[in-house]
Amino acid sequence: MTYISSWLDGYRLRGDFDQVRAFVMFVGQPRTGHSIVGALLDAHPNTLIAHELDALKYVTAGYDRRRLYALLVRAQQERIAAGHISATGYQYLVDGQWQGRYEQLQVIGDKKGGQSTARLGADIGLLDRLRATVGVDVHVVQVVRNPYDVIATMQRRAPNRRLPDVVDLFFDLAVTVDEVRRRVPPERFHELHHDALITDPTATLSKLCTFLSLPAPADYLAACSAIIFDTPRRTRGDVAWTPELIECVRARLAEHPSLEHYGYEATSAEAS
Repeated sequence: MTYISSWLDGYRLRGDFDQVRAFVMFVGQPRTGHSIVGALLDAHPNTLIAHELDALKYVTAGYDRRRLYALLVRAQQERIAAGHISATGYQYLVDGQWQGRYEQLQVIGDKKGGQSTARLGADIGLLDRLRATVGVDVHVVQVVRNPYDVIATMQRRAPNRRLPDVVDLFFDLAVTVDEVRRRVPPERFHELHHDALITDPTATLSKLCTFLSLPAPADYLAACSAIIFDTPRRTRGDVAWTPELIECVRARLAEHPSLEHYGYEATSAEAS
């Protein structure tokens, strides 16, 4: 989508965009479950959450509010038209709901957690530039999954990278998340645990809707719950951990409140 076409779409949809009252961004590590949470939010009739547009890139490039929103809408509509399937074959379509469209656009955002966090780690000032660009409150969502599973999956997706280096990357991103959390009002930061989403999707999604001041219709909650896995994927055993590295991760987790209760041997009951 070109700079000119985004301006045209932004002008055409200006009435819809004037109804927006909140912008959602995701922070955290990749492979935590950002994609499913973004897809479920996008299914709500009053939201549109693009899948990995990388909004901060366009903020850096100087796109204004209407152009940025137009890019988000177009990207997600194209994603839904293509089937909304992940690289691993998981389909994020929610039957009978509003993905890629909306009844009234109150909340808009972008699901690009890992990359957004890396960009903020390089320039935390982007958070203020995002606020200035969108002109509404920025709500931040952190999706948390067992760090040992996240690190293992990150390493599997980049097999040429040493596991200790992936551990360092994981914690670099954790430091940035903590800094973002310090810079936003508590009521605009939401911590969502992947295990809790699997164990009780209705309650977890309802809390997310409350965070965004959105209603949580029963049909929406039921349709979203239907596409969620019954059990979490435990990938930590797919890579070669040493006892020393397991202990190193455990010690470093204690430095981050959202992560400190996780362990290598923990089960799906570890997050609540």
